[in-house]
Amino acid sequence: MAATEFTLDDLRRILSEGAGDDFDLDGDILDTTFEDLGYESLALLETGVRIGREYGIELDDATLTDIETPRQFVEAVNNQLGLIDQVA
Repeated sequence: MAATEFTLDDLRRILSEGAGDDFDLDGDILDTTFEDLGYESLALLETGVRIGREYGIELDDATLTDIETPRQFVEAVNNQLGLIDQVA
């Protein structure tokens, strides 16, 4: 089965599942830092684990700690899925 592209909406869903609705993920957040969105590194590591389980990939801790924006997160997941790393 071919891998499905991971999108910003997928990331929003998984972030919300992990942290609840306490964070504003609406609007154009692609280039907003996770720090500005209120997410700490531990939350991003947990998000990486959730994505790994759901999509059957592994995002290493070094990759996750370097990610600063949702755009970078989506690109990292799509790279692991073997898809083109562009976000519309």
